[in-house]
Amino acid sequence: MIDLFDLYFYEDCPYQDESAELLRLVGRGKMRIVSRENGTSACAGDLAGYYEKKGLKVLNYFRDGENFKPGDAIFEAEGDIKLIFRFWRVSQTFLTMMCAIATKTASMVSEARRTNPDIIIATSRKTHPGARIFELKAVRAGGGDIHRNSLSDSIQLSQNHLEVAGELGKLRAMKKIEIEPRSREEAFKYAEMSDIMLLDHLSPEELRELGPELKELNPELELAVGGIEAKRILEYAPFVDIIVISAPYYANPLDFTTKIERL
Repeated sequence: MIDLFDLYFYEDCPYQDESAELLRLVGRGKMRIVSRENGTSACAGDLAGYYEKKGLKVLNYFRDGENFKPGDAIFEAEGDIKLIFRFWRVSQTFLTMMCAIATKTASMVSEARRTNPDIIIATSRKTHPGARIFELKAVRAGGGDIHRNSLSDSIQLSQNHLEVAGELGKLRAMKKIEIEPRSREEAFKYAEMSDIMLLDHLSPEELRELGPELKELNPELELAVGGIEAKRILEYAPFVDIIVISAPYYANPLDFTTKIERL
């Protein structure tokens, strides 16, 4: 199985670090990745495992879900100084992205639960290629959940499925069945066979009216909404059980810096 960190570091340094070679750097060094803003940590432990595998000593790192503030060292390691210089920029970039996802998710969860303490903020499959395993971990570090890890782990019958399959007969499956109806009429038709119903692009007012009627047909039904902007979470949260959203994946990277010293 491919180690994604091998890929990330190879992409940045496929042969040798020309700057380190020019300076003839030898010996041991220490690096500290320091935050310049508040945030929630994610995936530093994964990075630590890779560093240890490569012979570097990890001194400290923030665990998933831990909050940090400006001046905190998110990640500290020491060892071969040439390897430190090879790893630091990609490591910093990786953590700025993953911690940003966790921070954005935590903010959205906190906001949504102001009006619905039981709501789930779940992210979609719209991850960046080659980064899904870490981006999903970052979402969970921020208190969110995952709508679908992949096509292989869940059942979602989308509007395209319904268009191609036509009328749905009796459905039985070991996994929960999620249906995305194309109309109000289909929502009522499939409410009893659904475990989750994804009601994309409806307004809060429509959900306020439709939700109780669907749950009257199926009291176990969970209602989800997608296709909304993050700034509208508070409007939707009172009327659904799940908000499916991709916004955390595209959070602006946090502002980190890296300090390196010779030992």
